[in-house]
Amino acid sequence: MLKVYQQGSLEGTTMTPDTVTTTLQKGFRVTLGATATLIEAIQDPQTSGERFAALGSDVGRLTETLETKGEVTEREARQFVDGLLSQLPSPFTDGASGPSTVDTIATPVTAPSVQSDLAALTQELADIRQAIETLKTEKA
Repeated sequence: MLKVYQQGSLEGTTMTPDTVTTTLQKGFRVTLGATATLIEAIQDPQTSGERFAALGSDVGRLTETLETKGEVTEREARQFVDGLLSQLPSPFTDGASGPSTVDTIATPVTAPSVQSDLAALTQELADIRQAIETLKTEKA
């Protein structure tokens, strides 16, 4: 376990997995809030300048404000993603009748006259091969 010493105090508090998770979540939300605030500052510099002036140099209040904004942004993003995912078909839901089968019938693509021409050319090619083999054996 980690011992964390508070500022101005030698007594520490023990960090459990729950406090580590809470600290990481707070850090994530503060970062998310800071990012959202930065985007707002780019879009409307005067309003965000007034907000920061009101906070002054109180880091604790600033952190709380950014964490709250980050929490709201996280919730909105989660709702947006959940909405997108709900529109997609789920590959794990069962269909009404399960997998469907399709019966097909094979039909010849070529016309019968083309097939007969192909058979004649194949026979002619076989005859030529035979003639070449015969010529080879006569010369040898």
